Amino acid sequence: MTSHQVHPSSFVDPGARLGHDVRIGPFCVVGAEVELADGVELVSHVSVVGRTRIGARTKVYPFASIGQPPQDLKYRGEPSRLEIGADTVIRENVTLNPGTEGGGMLTSVGDGCLLMVGAHVAHDCRIGDRVILVNNAILGGHVTIGEHAIVGGNSAVHQFVRIGAHAMIGGMTGIEQDVIPYGLAMGERGYLAGLNLVGLKRRGFDRSTVHALRALYKTLFVDTDGTFEDRLRACAVNAEDIAAVKEVLGFLTAGTDRKILQAAGPRDG
Repeated sequence: MTSHQVHPSSFVDPGARLGHDVRIGPFCVVGAEVELADGVELVSHVSVVGRTRIGARTKVYPFASIGQPPQDLKYRGEPSRLEIGADTVIRENVTLNPGTEGGGMLTSVGDGCLLMVGAHVAHDCRIGDRVILVNNAILGGHVTIGEHAIVGGNSAVHQFVRIGAHAMIGGMTGIEQDVIPYGLAMGERGYLAGLNLVGLKRRGFDRSTVHALRALYKTLFVDTDGTFEDRLRACAVNAEDIAAVKEVLGFLTAGTDRKILQAAGPRDG
């Protein structure tokens, strides 16, 4: 038999689906089309509405607003969704909106993420596993973030921007262009400041991989021979058989409308 705990001051629509051992604290609202998987906890004063699914063991703190309609004037009430993975922590005052027809009808957050106080995830974002959004980090619509990336506090990411896996965005940074995997970005109007060497070390990347990434970064973003496109083509031809290098090159050649963030400030490849 399914068991869960719901505080008497909370409202849970009869249509909502609650897994085993779901805990809903005081003054929460859970809508009719919401699914809370096993072990989800809403601490208190949490609103979860719309076509929203929250994965197992995810914990949501007070005054988070999850699944309210997108802040997009083109949204016309289409039945879009919001999916949040397992083992994610959503802290106070976080807001997450579902997708829109123009973005695939889905906003998704991966497993093991940490969304700190006041973070905002707009419509049609795709966030990978174990991503961290620090306090008041803001994502515009259609942003894509790869696994293990970190977006620093009070930073803002422009709509349709891609941030690669293992990238680090410094605090109070504005990102208007795509950031390569393993990149380090900072500045009021962000520039690429090198590689996320601290993150590479913490996650156990071996010395040969780090050296290969540094050589790739130097060729692409520090050297000035030819155009960036010329250097990228040369790197693609001569690429070492290292997964991380191939990941960066694949990101750069994926082909989107946005430009790639360049090294326009201090450089530490």
